[in-house]
Amino acid sequence: MKHSFALVTGTTSGLGYAAASMLATNGYRQVIVTGRSLAGVQKTAAQLAAETKKQVFTPLELDLDSPSSVQSALAELVKRGQPIDFLLLNAGMVPGKKRVLTVAGIEEAQAPLIGHHQLTIGLLRANLLSPNARIVIAGAEPARGGVPMFSYTDVPAFAAKYFRGDRTAAIEALIRNGPNVKYVPNNTYADAKLIIAWWVAALARRLPSGMAVFAVSPGGATATKVVRNAGPALKYLFIPIVNLIPGMNQTPETAARRYLQASEFGTDVSGQFFASAQGKFSGPIEVQRQPHLYDRASQEAAWQAVVKVSGIDLPYPASVSAVS
Repeated sequence: MKHSFALVTGTTSGLGYAAASMLATNGYRQVIVTGRSLAGVQKTAAQLAAETKKQVFTPLELDLDSPSSVQSALAELVKRGQPIDFLLLNAGMVPGKKRVLTVAGIEEAQAPLIGHHQLTIGLLRANLLSPNARIVIAGAEPARGGVPMFSYTDVPAFAAKYFRGDRTAAIEALIRNGPNVKYVPNNTYADAKLIIAWWVAALARRLPSGMAVFAVSPGGATATKVVRNAGPALKYLFIPIVNLIPGMNQTPETAARRYLQASEFGTDVSGQFFASAQGKFSGPIEVQRQPHLYDRASQEAAWQAVVKVSGIDLPYPASVSAVS
């Protein structure tokens, strides 16, 4: 893919910052960097320009927890009128010891997906993704299972127990951390990342031909602000242990390089979740083959739950609908 225009969310620190820097050094002509406040992201853009010696960074205010902020960002992008070749949905949050809900009633670890959904669908509706655009969203190893201290919800069983088998209602409850959901920070994080993997698979079926989307786990990279709210067990037990094991932790730059690698993947693997090999948190990424990731009913339920919470849908393209 021709290196031209990219947009990266969550660029004021950590993986987003590292990814934006590497995109510039890899030849992108413009990298739109986003943050919750305009002043903060302007500072980020200036720092990136000074470090890379590249005058390609454009700041954009974007608070993914605020639908009005997403709409304002979209309006600004429409005004500029430049289609985006690489959309990196990096912003995320590890939940803390106490449950936190956004103003819209969304659990904070789930909220970035809702904002990213609104942003992505808005860009598609405005024809602001290039015909061969690549979309990468940050996943995480717990979505595949087998990660100590993290367990995702068995959605079919949860739906059967509390929602008469309605998986859409069950996943919406997880997104909102509803009354039937027991708040366990690490499990909430695992659920958020599993829902992302399902959302990606559903989005891939709705994208125009030529575009592709992937969920990509950056792997172990604990030196980022994403864990600033993490609970004590994660922050003071799991992460220190990971840091002591050779090869289990990475620099933000090494982790962010996975995003850039995925930006070159073909449409044949669109909708897939890429992460480390089972039992690892670094090294090469590979398509994850765990059966729960390929449960189409759960994928579509996740999509419909996100649509209900966000209020924004994307129908199948006409060419797909005709054969579905």
